[in-house]
This record gives sequence, structure tokens and C-alpha cells, in this order.
Amino acid sequence: MKSPIHLMRRALHKMRERRRRQQFARSLRHLHGPAQLNAGADEVVLIALVRNGSYYLDAFFAHYRAMGIRHFVFIDNGSTDDTLTRIAAEPGTIIDQSALPLAGFEDLIRQYPANTYGQNRWCLYVDMDEVFDFEGRESLGMDGLIAYLNGQGATAMVAQMLEMFPKAPLREVAHLPYAQVLEEFGYFDISTVDKYDYHSTDIPFSELLKDNTNPHRDIQFCFGGVRGKVFGEACCLTKHPLIFNGPDVTPAPHPHLSMGVTCADITGVIKHYKFANDPGARDAASLGAGDVAHGEDARRAAVMRNVPDVTLFSLDARPWNRVELLIRAGFVVGSKAFSEYLSKATR
Repeated sequence: MKSPIHLMRRALHKMRERRRRQQFARSLRHLHGPAQLNAGADEVVLIALVRNGSYYLDAFFAHYRAMGIRHFVFIDNGSTDDTLTRIAAEPGTIIDQSALPLAGFEDLIRQYPANTYGQNRWCLYVDMDEVFDFEGRESLGMDGLIAYLNGQGATAMVAQMLEMFPKAPLREVAHLPYAQVLEEFGYFDISTVDKYDYHSTDIPFSELLKDNTNPHRDIQFCFGGVRGKVFGEACCLTKHPLIFNGPDVTPAPHPHLSMGVTCADITGVIKHYKFANDPGARDAASLGAGDVAHGEDARRAAVMRNVPDVTLFSLDARPWNRVELLIRAGFVVGSKAFSEYLSKATR
């Protein structure tokens, strides 16, 4: 039998959660696009949280349109540049907005687009500085990938984040245009990645993963990497970017995962350009606004302040080539079934 104190705490938690959700609902604004999405059953809805993302937009749309994405849903978190005007000028876009701080509301902000426009659809969660990729992308496109996932009975695809960086010190490239960043940030370092079994209780948010199904023991959660090596960040490198938002799925209760999913037997990669677009100034702004719920920005800011010429490049750096080489390196997971599917699809 539960004690009176336990029952009181649970009642208070429910009350606070109800008030939090009410506050979020009051904050929402629909700024652009249809209120309901008219899309085919197997069409993928891209969902992106954005704030002052104009810097990335040209390359962002070019990459994902080339992949076959036709529907883009943005949840804006208070942009003050020309991001919203530029997105609204693009076909196939929807913009909603909540300016509430991410600390305390990020789960609701990320969940809203999937629950509003992506019910019983495939949803691709990506941030503006992320370039999602997978084996066979150029030949299969997103439609071919979804056909494979459906055939496997999967409702999620895991991807590992690959931090991209240049040879030069970070401060020398802080103001490069994004198109130039994509050319010059051509290196990665996976020499210091910490790996955990998918359902390991050592993962800080393991409770959120307990109802997920992972059929491939080689699909693991990764932490650290080059950001851990240089800045001491215990950052999570693993995400569930691609999910089918069916009735048993809870989308994005955490920025890196969804609940109630069955993972595919393959993983993708997310090339991450965290250190483009003046990261020092962005970290300082996040710290000043107090809208992040972790200490990663503070750790990076301290290192960049104390070591002005900090670089991520070292003898461990490898040049980017293609996803298949990451499979050989054991960072990305392939499967015999997918290789056979890809071979048949490209004959």
C-alpha cells in the first residue's frame, strides 16, 4: 500500500505536469502552411526544431529534397532573423511556434509536430546542423529505405552522430558560410567512442528505452567521441531520427529517442556540424538565456575561452568518404538482408 506522502507527491507531480502542458498549449502559434497535412501513407514528414536557422536553410532543403522529402514541418523556438520568411517561401512547408525555453519544455515542443502532422506516418527528426545519411542513399532514396523498413516490420531506424570538423582551429572557421563549411569540415574522429548495449542500465535514460525492441546486438548507444576527447562532454551520439509514429509509439520524449519502437537491423549516420556558425557565440547565448538543461555548452565555452586555438583535428582524424566505410569501421551497422535488398534494387 502506498504511503500518504507517496500519494501526495504523485498528485503534485500530476498537477505540475498538467499545468506544464497547459502552458505549452497556450504558447503555440500556427504561422504557416495547412493545419492538416495531405500526404501519402508512406511519405516521410521531416520535423525540425529551429531557432535562427537561416544560415543552414539552402543546404538543408537541397539535401533533404534530393533524398525525396516533400513535407517539412518546422517548430520554431523564437527566431529573430529571416528564418520564418525564408521557410514560408519554400513549397511543402509548415511552421508552428512555441517560444518557451527548451529547459522544461523540449519534449513537448519536439512531440507536437509528430502528433499533429505525423500520426501513423514515418517522421524524420533532424536538427538544422544535421545531415542524415545511410548506405545506398543515392540509389534508393528515402522511398526505397522506407520500403525496406516496412518489409522488416521496423518502426525506427537508429543513427550515430558523426561530428564533422576542419583541420584549422575552430575560431578560424567560425564565420564560414555553411556551403563552405560542408566542403572544409571533412574530418571525423571515432577513436574515443564509449559504447553501451542498447538496454544497458548504465545509459542515463535507460528507462525510456526499456519498451523498445532492438533485434541486432551490434546496435548500441554511443557517447563521447571527439567532443568528449576535447571538451570533456559525455554527449550522446545515438539517435532514433526516423520513426513510424504509430499508436504504440511516443515520439521524442528525449531529443535522442522515441519510445515503443522496433529498431531496424541497420543504422544510419548523422553528419553533425555543431562547430559551424560561430559556436562560441551560440554557446554563450544559450548559457545567457538559461534555456538548456545540460552542462555541455558550459564545458565547451570554458575550453574555448581558455584555449583560443582549440582544434578537433589530430592524428586520429579520418577524412569523410562514404557511409559504407563506417560500417567496416564498426561505427554504423549494416546487415546481410539490407545488402541483398540494395543489390536487387540497383540492378
